[in-house]
Amino acid sequence: MAELALSDEILMAVDKPVRYIGHEINMVEKDLKDVDIRYAMCFPDVYEIGMSYLGIQILYDMFNRREDTWCERVYSPWPDLDRILREKHIPLFSLESQTPVRAFDFLGITIQYEMCYTNILQVIDLSGIPLFSKDRTREDPIVIGGGPCTYNPEPIADFFDIFYIGEGEESYDPLFQLYKVYKGSAMTRTEFLLRASQIPGIYVPSLYEVTYHEDGTIYAISPIQFDPSAFTAEECGLGELPVHAPEKVKKVVVSDFENAPYPMKPVIPYLRATQDRVVLEVMRGCIRGCRFCQAGMIYRPTRQKPVEMIKQYAETMLQNTGYDEISLSSLSTSDYEELPELLDYLIAHFPEQHIQISLPSLRVDAFSLDVMRKVQDVHKVSLTFAPEAGSQRLRNVINKGLTEEDILGGVTQAFAGGWNKVKLYFMMGLPTETEEDVEGIPELCEKISEVYYEVVPKEKRVGSLQITASASYFVPKPFTPFQWAPMLDRASYLAHAHHAKDHFKQMRNNKRLKFAYHDEDISITEGIYARGDRRLSRLVLEVYKQGGIFDAWTEFFKMDRYTEAMEKLGIDPAFYLTRPREVTEILPWDHIDCGVSKDFLIREWERAKQEIVTPNCREKCSGCGAAGLSRGPCPAMT
Repeated sequence: MAELALSDEILMAVDKPVRYIGHEINMVEKDLKDVDIRYAMCFPDVYEIGMSYLGIQILYDMFNRREDTWCERVYSPWPDLDRILREKHIPLFSLESQTPVRAFDFLGITIQYEMCYTNILQVIDLSGIPLFSKDRTREDPIVIGGGPCTYNPEPIADFFDIFYIGEGEESYDPLFQLYKVYKGSAMTRTEFLLRASQIPGIYVPSLYEVTYHEDGTIYAISPIQFDPSAFTAEECGLGELPVHAPEKVKKVVVSDFENAPYPMKPVIPYLRATQDRVVLEVMRGCIRGCRFCQAGMIYRPTRQKPVEMIKQYAETMLQNTGYDEISLSSLSTSDYEELPELLDYLIAHFPEQHIQISLPSLRVDAFSLDVMRKVQDVHKVSLTFAPEAGSQRLRNVINKGLTEEDILGGVTQAFAGGWNKVKLYFMMGLPTETEEDVEGIPELCEKISEVYYEVVPKEKRVGSLQITASASYFVPKPFTPFQWAPMLDRASYLAHAHHAKDHFKQMRNNKRLKFAYHDEDISITEGIYARGDRRLSRLVLEVYKQGGIFDAWTEFFKMDRYTEAMEKLGIDPAFYLTRPREVTEILPWDHIDCGVSKDFLIREWERAKQEIVTPNCREKCSGCGAAGLSRGPCPAMT
């Protein structure tokens, strides 16, 4: 058992000390003498959040299956421990061996959300690693980023050596093999990065130069040309050194999703994590093509796990974890074609364990009464649906593929099945949104409430009807048809939110309706980063220097830090947020290929402005380009 990096005195002085001691059930320990590569896997947020992320569990399991690799975990220390580590000059450490992160070969950071950018600097800084990649030497770990934010990593590009574009199951083996050669040779760090850039899905930002027009838009993103004679490393047996990185970095997808590694013995946290249950990934990708949804584009093509495999996973993981709840994970769980059979099995095979089943990401149009009743028998919870827009016109703009008839039909089944609590998610600030569209949110909620009173006889009503609507501030994201759309300005968003709130009060059943809208300042900052360029690294650094960490948490986020930093650095937020973009403009992420073609995104952008709905992938192929990633026919069409 490793000696703890923190003394008892320190552990007793911080909130939830079990975040930092490791030794959890199913944690992997190895003998260092048998290990060639040490990988520190980091989620730049607090332990409870990071332990809930399936992607890290998958990679943790996959890396530790290698005899030559030991993958350990590290999370952002909470502000109380952050202060102590700085005061006492204690380096950030891993949970498994309590080793300082700087002693590792790789620091891999999963980047799920733009508002974690300052926490990335916190982790690098507390580890004693130079913040900028250009200042690192062979003595420092290779800092590598993965996750959805890597599809536009430019605002944090200066802090990373490598970004991994795509699914982690595919290209780590060749990267690790290259690193072992690098580690045992006199190869320079730059040569290692140049060779690494030739591996599919590996983006090395320092090997590219970005130039700009006078108006601040991008002129070109070009690979830097190298003279091989400038490298004096000994012969490594790797062949001729490339002279530049690829013009475009293409996303990699797992070649055999059905047999891809999956963690049968996930690490069990001491604390109750945000997702404290067995997670079964039933499907990857989405057939729907919502025009606002980045995940629906970058995770294409859609692939499903066989139902018999999921059944086996469920049994094994329940035995290995002791959990009593299963969550079926995908972007649209109700689109998993074997869902009824899977639910029947889960309910029938674990009656004595009283297994609860969580079904996130359900579509109201595909949610059958039969499925609801089965789940209700096990675990009755409020139902959550995402109409996204209040009016049919705007749902057509965003290609939601839902009609009002679908929505009311779905909630009719839900109410008939015994539910009386419904949560509805909307967005405000969507392209072309009008005041009438905003009024559609409370009006749709009112219609849903009317359905309840029509469907459920008074004598059968148990408890009170409760319809909770929440609206988020729409942020345009890269690799979506809305990547060219202006983001609604702050004043207009607040005006829309207040108008919706006032309109809710006018509804006849307003006592049964609740409405809340998201904080505008965090969304504005997210919007700046989401479509930002490499010049924004100055902003991330300045905010971090002023004490900004845990900016995803409303209690720690301070808009004044960002406002003052942008004024100091001469950054105009309107340039990134509210200005219109032509489809001919070079975007900061144009040198990355997510598998969905730019021509397809442009077509969808035009169809949105014309309020034309595009069929989902199972109904008709729209030629998005993702079929080329699947090494055969597009799985969504088979």
